[in-house]
This record gives sequence, structure tokens and C-alpha cells, in this order.
Amino acid sequence: MKLGMNLLHQQLAQEMQEVQEYGLEGDSGSDPALASSVPCIIAPVRPGVLVISHGSPDDNWVALVDQAVAAVKAELPKGLPVEASFLELVEGRLIQDGIDRLESQGITDLIVIPLFMSSGSTHVDEIAYALGVKDTPEKETDMVRFRLSARVFFGEPVDDDPLVAEMIWDKVKPLSRKPEQEALLLVGHGSRHDGFRQRWEQGISSLAVRVKDISGISVTDFALLNPDSVHKKVSYWQKRGYEVAIAPLFLSAGYFTKKEIPSRLEGLVYRYSGEALLPHPLLPRWMLNQILHIMNSVKL
Repeated sequence: MKLGMNLLHQQLAQEMQEVQEYGLEGDSGSDPALASSVPCIIAPVRPGVLVISHGSPDDNWVALVDQAVAAVKAELPKGLPVEASFLELVEGRLIQDGIDRLESQGITDLIVIPLFMSSGSTHVDEIAYALGVKDTPEKETDMVRFRLSARVFFGEPVDDDPLVAEMIWDKVKPLSRKPEQEALLLVGHGSRHDGFRQRWEQGISSLAVRVKDISGISVTDFALLNPDSVHKKVSYWQKRGYEVAIAPLFLSAGYFTKKEIPSRLEGLVYRYSGEALLPHPLLPRWMLNQILHIMNSVKL
């Protein structure tokens, strides 16, 4: 089960336990007179949405994220506050800035969408910790707890969602000529850290299968930048007679899609457009689906 939904379900279970322990479902313990005499006070609930992505010094990278978040906001109930914030590199729009803006609007419940490619990202882990969703991070971090009062409901990163498979195929379809003779290689950032690397591999390998199912391409596979397997994987499939196309599993075009991936492919013949997931209309839908799922799950 994915990290985000695991954490959400743990939160819901904990809150239900608290409800039962303190008799907030109308049971005031052993004194039935107390149950009838104490009024039930329900605090008003005001949800807000915080979309968190990595950030970039490239204004176009940030603009593409902002456009996707704006498309999500347009589909949500009017008046529901939505903020896009960044882990780093975007001054004045970091995670604490987004929290502060939302809480200044009176939100009581914070729906967080981690807009990262994999639950194997150490950033997802440290952000969940800093938001108080988990007691300790899996990997040591210098990130400290954020200042916030709202309850946090933490979503999930991209991983192998079927909508993402559709996005990838839409981006690389123009590169395909003879699907029966082609191998499509999904390339992701990856991680060198145990536990995180395995989650990266699990998500991207499952995503590759989904792309194969909808594309008709003969072979789909994956490679990671960390630890580096890109050159090795392309060579492997070329030696077996396949023409290789590359699909970068990155949110938006930038350093990794323009510089890092091509540098790992020097001396090889391959097809590559460098197109990342954004812009694509299905990415806002992916975020919207998560937000509505969380709101329905916790009755926000």
C-alpha cells in the first residue's frame, strides 16, 4: 500500500480511537445523565489544500506547477483555499509560507498533496515528518517541524497511478514508429538509500507495466539515475535488437531532463524528446482525485 494512504488511514484510526476514548460519539461513559445534559459542541471545519513540490530556480518550471494547481482550484468548491508551495528555491513560497497563508484564512484541516514522483523520495519522508504526520523520519534530516495548528491529512506522491501512465504515453507516443520493435525506458531520479530505493523501483516498474498495457510497445522497462543504470539498460535492449525511446519521469523539464539524462546516454542511439509530465491536463485531475478522496474519507 502506498505511503500517503497508509499515513491517512493511520490518522483516521487514531482519531476514531480518540473519539471512542473520550465519548465524543454521544457516549459519556457510565453516567447517562451526563450524556443528556452536556450539549454536543461541534467546531466549524474549514479545509484547505497545500500542494508541495520540490521547486526550481527556473521560473518556467514554477509557472507550470502554478498552472496545474490553478486548474485544480477551478474544479474545487468555491472558496476552498489552495496554495502551491515548494521545498526550496522559490523565495516567499516555501512550505511554511504556504501553511501561514492558509491558516491566516482560518483553515482547520490541511490536505497536503506531495507532488513528487515517488514514495521513494527522501523529501516525501522528511516533509511528512516535519508536518507531524509521522513521529520520526526514516532517514535523518535537518528539516524541523513546521509551525501549524491545523490537522494534517497527507496524500500520496505519483508512484504508479494509471493517469500517470496515460501522461507518459501521451508524451512519448510521437516518438514511436514500430511499437513491436521498440523498447520504452522510463527514467527516474531514484535513491541510493535502502528502503527508498526499493520503493522507487517498485513504483516505476509497476508504472512501466501500465504504460506497456496501454501503448502496445513490445517492451517497457525502467532505469534510475541513482544508482545509475541508464546506459546499461539502453545498451541491454539495443543488443537485443530493439529501438529504444526514453521517457523521463520528472514533473517538469529542467536540469535533469535537459542535462543529466542526455549525459548518461552519450555514445548511444536513442529517441528522446525531453518532455516531462507537465504540462498535461491529467496531472490536475490526478491531484483533484486525491483531494476529493481525502475530503470524502474524513467528511470535510
